[in-house]
This record gives sequence, C-alpha cells and structure tokens, in this order.
Amino acid sequence: MKFISREFIRSIAPQLDLLNTIGGGVAQPTLHVNQRPQGVVLHVAMPSVSADHFHVVLNNNDLTVYGEYRHEPDAQLAAPLFVQKMNLPGNLDLASINASHENGELRVAIPFKDAADILPN
Repeated sequence: MKFISREFIRSIAPQLDLLNTIGGGVAQPTLHVNQRPQGVVLHVAMPSVSADHFHVVLNNNDLTVYGEYRHEPDAQLAAPLFVQKMNLPGNLDLASINASHENGELRVAIPFKDAADILPN
C-alpha cells in the first residue's frame, strides 16, 4: 500500500527546499543609510541574494525594499527573505530615485530636492 506517490514527492520538494533555505540557509541582510552632499544612499547587502530577487517599491513617501526567494524564476511560490519599510522625508526628490546592484549590494540613491537641504540627524 502506497501512502505517498513519487509525483507528490516531486511536487512538494521545491517547497521543502524553500522552507529549509529560509530556516537557516540564507544570510541576514545588512542595511545602512549614508547621507551625502547631493542626497542619501541606502545600502542593502545580502550576498546570497541575486539582483533579480531585490525589489524597491515607492508608495507616496514610503519606500519598501524587500528580497524574495523563488525556487525557480517562474515559480508561483515566493517567500520573503527580508522587508524594510521607511518613511522618507519631504526634502528628497522621489521622482529621481536610482537603484543599482553591485557586488552583492543593492544601492538606492535618492537626491535632495535642493542641494542645500540636509536630513536631520
């Protein structure tokens, strides 16, 4: 008598792999913000996450940066690896945000509306 078929095991294996990865196989992200004369740069480093797994979402003054894991690129099941949400101050030019991924680090650059503006410490 068979309780579990091979097809079931093949279909559930990616989900088990995903849960195992989330449970301990992924590095924790580091996040810091640098203020520069022309604006701010948000740095998110997570060496085990590729560039296409990072996402940056702007909704009004709220910036959300998150990473997700998918067993396969077109898989319907995704799990969040990290989520960071920030309320941005009004002195930043939100229409000019630039995000890039270099050397395992996501960089989100946001210029000031006016070069003389400074973020409060």
